[in-house]
Amino acid sequence: MLAPIFPPSSRGVFLSCWLVGSILIAFVIVPLLELAGQPSLTTLGGALHDVELRQAIGLSLTAAFMTAVLAGVLGVPLAYALARSTARAKSVIAALIDLPLAVPHTVAGIALLMAFGRRGIFGAPAFTLFHLQFWGSIWGIVAGMLFVSVPYTVNAARIAIETVDPHLEQVARTLGLGPWATWLRITLPLARRGILTGLTLTYARAISEFGAVIILAYYPMTAPVQIYTLFLRFGIDEAAAASVLLLAVCLGLFVLLRALSGSRIMTAVSER
Repeated sequence: MLAPIFPPSSRGVFLSCWLVGSILIAFVIVPLLELAGQPSLTTLGGALHDVELRQAIGLSLTAAFMTAVLAGVLGVPLAYALARSTARAKSVIAALIDLPLAVPHTVAGIALLMAFGRRGIFGAPAFTLFHLQFWGSIWGIVAGMLFVSVPYTVNAARIAIETVDPHLEQVARTLGLGPWATWLRITLPLARRGILTGLTLTYARAISEFGAVIILAYYPMTAPVQIYTLFLRFGIDEAAAASVLLLAVCLGLFVLLRALSGSRIMTAVSER
C-alpha cells in the first residue's frame, strides 16, 4: 500500500479512501482477469503469430502516435488561448471542444464521413486537404482518432497553463525574453506535467477508438476493428485472445510512458 504523505492524524481518512478505492480497483481488474483467463495457450499462440493482427496493432499504435502529435501541435496553443482569454466566447469554444466526449462515436463517424468522405468538403477532389485521401487510409484513421481524443489534450493543457502565474511571464518579459521565448521557455515547461498527461490520455484514447474509425476508414484495419472482425467470424475465443494481446502491448507501453515521465519529473526536481 502506498504510504500517506500527510500527518498521522489523517491516517483514518487515508485508509478509508483506500478501502473505498479498492472497490473501483476491483471493478476494473476483475473483468480484465476474466478476459485474460478466457483464451487457451494455443489460441494465444495463434493470435501472437497472426500477421494481420500484429499489423493491426502496429497500425493502431502508429496512428495513435500521429494523433497525439497533432493534438499537441494544434491543441496546446488552443489551450493556452483558452487559459489566458477573457472573452465571453471562451466558454462556447471550450464546450465545442468537449462535445466529442458526449457524442456517440457512431455519430462522430457519420459526421466525419460527411466532411472527409468522397462527397465531403475535405474529401471531394477539388477540395482535398493537401491532396490527402481520408477514406480507407491511415489519415482517415487519424482523423477519427483525433476527433474523439483531442479534448483530453486541450483540457489537461488548459488546466495546467491556468496554474502558471501570469506574473512569471511578465517578469520574463521585463528581463528581456520575447513573447515566443517566454511561451516556450517559461509557460510550457511549467505546464509540462499537465500537457504530458493530456497527450498520454489522448494517445490511450486514440488506440481504443472503434466507432468513428470503422465508419470513416474500415480499411486498413486497426486493432479494435480487427478484433471486432475476429469476433464476428470466429467467435469469442479468437477475439479474446486478440484482446489479451492488445491489452498486454498497451499495458507495457503505458508503464513505460509513466516511468519515463516520472524520471523526467524527478530529474527536473533534482536540477532545481
